[in-house]
Amino acid sequence: MATQAKRPRVAGPGGGGDADPVAGFLSWCRRVGLELSPKVAVSRHGTVAGYGMVARESVQPGELLFEVPRAALLSQHTCSIGGLLERERGALQSQSGWVPLLLALLHELQAPASPWRPYFALWPELGRLEHPMFWPEEERRRLLQGTGVPEAVEKDLANIRSEYYSIVLPFMEAHPGLFSPRVRSLELYQQLVALVMAYSFQEPLEEEEDEKEPNSPLMVPAADILNHLANHNANLEYSANYLRMVATQPIPKGHEIFNTYGQMANWQLIHMYGFVEPYPGNTDDTADIQMVTVREAALQGTKGEAERLLLYERWDLLCKLEMVGEEGAFVIGREEVLTEEELTTTLKVLCMPAEEFRAFKDQDGWRDERAEHSLRITSIPKLRASWRRLLRDSVLLTLQTYATDLKTEQDLLSNKEVYARLSWREQQALQLRYGQKMILHQLLELTS
Repeated sequence: MATQAKRPRVAGPGGGGDADPVAGFLSWCRRVGLELSPKVAVSRHGTVAGYGMVARESVQPGELLFEVPRAALLSQHTCSIGGLLERERGALQSQSGWVPLLLALLHELQAPASPWRPYFALWPELGRLEHPMFWPEEERRRLLQGTGVPEAVEKDLANIRSEYYSIVLPFMEAHPGLFSPRVRSLELYQQLVALVMAYSFQEPLEEEEDEKEPNSPLMVPAADILNHLANHNANLEYSANYLRMVATQPIPKGHEIFNTYGQMANWQLIHMYGFVEPYPGNTDDTADIQMVTVREAALQGTKGEAERLLLYERWDLLCKLEMVGEEGAFVIGREEVLTEEELTTTLKVLCMPAEEFRAFKDQDGWRDERAEHSLRITSIPKLRASWRRLLRDSVLLTLQTYATDLKTEQDLLSNKEVYARLSWREQQALQLRYGQKMILHQLLELTS
C-alpha cells in the first residue's frame, strides 16, 4: 500500500511570486552546482503527496540520483550571518540545539537578496503545516488520546515558547537591522521549528566522534523534496565536499524515489512530520507501555500494606539500576521488544519471591545475571506465568487510555465510504491508533 506522506507543498514565504517554482529551483541548482541525474525529475505528478522526486528512467542500486555541494546547504555556518551566530554561540545554546539554524532561517527568509530564495519557493506554505502542534487542543486530545502524541506536543509548545522569549526574540531585538519586525513572531518561529523538525538533516558523527555533541541540523536542498517510506529506495550519503543521494533498490521508470527519515514509529512520524504510514505499511511501528503503568498493574496485585511497601522497594531498586523512570516507556515493536533489557529486568524484579528479591538486591553480580535474559515477541509465551500475567495486566491498562476500542477502529477502516469521508487528520489519527492497538492486542494473545 502506498504511504500517505507529506501534505501538498505550495509556495513558501520566500518565493511565493515565482510562476514556476520548480523551474526556478532547477535553474538555481545549476547555478550552485547541485547536479540532478537526468534519470530523475522533481514533480507533483506520480508522487504520494505534493512535490516529490520521480524516476524518468529505470534506476539501479548504487546509481547517483543527485549530489549537493556543501556550499549549497543552508545552515548556521553557510548563512549570511554565520559569523555573528558563531560569535554569539554561547548565548544561543538551548535544549533543542536548533536556535542558530532557526535564526539563520528567520534572517534569510526576509533578506531580499538571499541566495536561497528559489529554494524557499518549494517549501510548504508555513500556515498549512499538518503537525499536531498546529491542531486545536481539543481535536488533538480527542483524536490522539492514548497515543503519546498530545503529551509530546505539550512539551514541544512549552519549550518553543520558552526558547523564543528567552533567547530568540532578545537576539533579534539586539540586531534590528538583520531581522525585520515581520519575522519577530512566536507564530512564525513555531512554524519554522516544525519545518526544521520535518525537513532538516543531521549529519551523523563518525565512529571515533561518538563522545562529541551531535552535529547541528542543516537544510539540504533537493534531499528534503523526497518523501518517506519505511521500505525506502534511496539513502543520503555524506562526504567531505558533497552530500549524495544514492539508490538502494531498483527503481522502475515512473516510480517515486523515497528516502527514509530513520526507523520511526507512526507516533513519531505524525509528531515530527505530520503524517503516518497506513497500516500495515510501517514495519518500524511501535506501541508504548508506560513504565508507571507496569507499576500500577503490579500494585493492583498486592495484598496489604506490607506487599505495597515491598513493591515500592522493588521499584526504587529498578530506578537505581536505571531500568525504569517516571516518564519512561517500554517500547514494543511488531517483532521485537525494543527495550527488552529494561522490560525483562522489570518483570523479573517485580515478580520474584520476596526472599529472592532480598538476595538479588544484595547481590553484587546482578549485572551478569541480568544480561542472560532477552525478550523477543516470539519468546513471550515462554515467559514465566507471573511475568505474562503482569505484562497482560499492563497491556489492558494501556488499552484503557484510548478513547475507542480496536473493533471501532476496524469498522471504520473496513468501510471505505465512511473512511473516505473522514478528514485528513481523522484518517492519520485512525491509522496511528489502529497500528498501536494491533501491536498491543498481539501482546494480549501471546500472554494469554
